[in-house]
Amino acid sequence: MRLARVILIWAALAAAVCVPITVASASPLLAWRDPVYIAAGFAGIVALGLLLVQPALIGGYLPGVPAHRGRRAHHWIGGALVVAVAIHVGGLWITSPPDVIDALLFASPTPFSAWGVIAMWAVFAVALLAALRRRLGLGLRTWRIAHLILAVVIVAGSVVHGVLVEGTMETVSKAALCALVLAATIKVVAGRVWRKRATSR
Repeated sequence: MRLARVILIWAALAAAVCVPITVASASPLLAWRDPVYIAAGFAGIVALGLLLVQPALIGGYLPGVPAHRGRRAHHWIGGALVVAVAIHVGGLWITSPPDVIDALLFASPTPFSAWGVIAMWAVFAVALLAALRRRLGLGLRTWRIAHLILAVVIVAGSVVHGVLVEGTMETVSKAALCALVLAATIKVVAGRVWRKRATSR
């Protein structure tokens, strides 16, 4: 029974991340796009998938992954998330600089752009704080609070961005992935807040 549960959890995670990517690869819209644009789009899908893995790791929900390995993996996947976002934005910049400039200036007529930009800056902010934490003299408690707040901003912005974008991602698989990312993040954040209140009492 235990082995079946472990297999089920890992299979569900793999399906949640891989199915949207697989379905998107069959989108007829790809026929009209150049390779750089396609790479940028799929980098965005991968980034959304990584946002599901992150809370699963830090929350200890993945069987067979000890806490210290989960934290280490969380760190490295965070780096992969930064790379995926950079590829996503960089590819869009190469294919259409004016659209990216409008998005960065919050002047884009498309509502999803602003949410994506907010999530992007939050991702970069977390990476920067992680890299400069010791130099800035951030204590563990301050770092955790800042990281938690920025993580909520990243997830909220990314989910809204993903839901509003009408592109290569198939609607049902995209909605399912966004819902899972949101649910996993809420569970982790709620657990942290509950433990903090319990400790303070």
